[in-house]
Amino acid sequence: MLIIADNLNVRNADYVNKLKKKDWKAVEAMAKELAVRGADVINVQVSTDGMGDEDVLLPAAEAVQQGAGLPLCLDSRNSKALRKTVPVCKEPPIINYLSGDEKNPNEMLSLVRETKSNLVIRALKGTVPMTLEAKLMIIEDLIEKANAADVPNERLFADPSVVHISKGMGQEHLLNAHESIVVLNAMADPPLNTVIWLSNVTTGLPKKLKSVVASAYLSYLAGAGLHAALVNVKDEEVMRTVYLIKSFQDEVIFAPAEIE
Repeated sequence: MLIIADNLNVRNADYVNKLKKKDWKAVEAMAKELAVRGADVINVQVSTDGMGDEDVLLPAAEAVQQGAGLPLCLDSRNSKALRKTVPVCKEPPIINYLSGDEKNPNEMLSLVRETKSNLVIRALKGTVPMTLEAKLMIIEDLIEKANAADVPNERLFADPSVVHISKGMGQEHLLNAHESIVVLNAMADPPLNTVIWLSNVTTGLPKKLKSVVASAYLSYLAGAGLHAALVNVKDEEVMRTVYLIKSFQDEVIFAPAEIE
């Protein structure tokens, strides 16, 4: 399972403060810690809506890459910012994300094709769909668009859009996400990858419950064949679960000391 650190996001006040001050050495240090904590890839987010990304995403990505020495996941829908930033990546990044809301998907898809980047395609159109069928309909449409733009399945990460368990139809959404992963693994030919943003599951929960709920859900999705997850790599309980999943999948050699 590919572990993408989600720690450098705009909900992280310390990180946002470093961005505002353009303290790139401090961002480097934050990224280095995430690498030490077990990240395989680091997600870089500098806004929620893409506004101003063309000024900040590039230096932030350079700092993260310098500090961690890891591949990047560029969390932006701002195509101008992405076109400036992707060329500085030492290896093709993951671009996070393209959804059913995108009015001009060809702009993003042409960038992905030209740079041989990877792309998250997200089951989102206005709101997160409530049913398995609706999630799959959006993802299937995005797969078709990507393939038509010569972006192969092997470079796609399908995100069924998990939501927090504690409100509304949360439990049903989480079940649908699990079923989406099962179906996508069976139906996509050639195979594609699947990914979820784990922290979304625990939004609104008391802090003392977040780690145990996140860890249990990650294990549940691993059993469905999940390929990648955006996680808080500074959460020791979650990373213990990650280590066990990787052990069970024969990606690492199990050692009891690693989970003590």
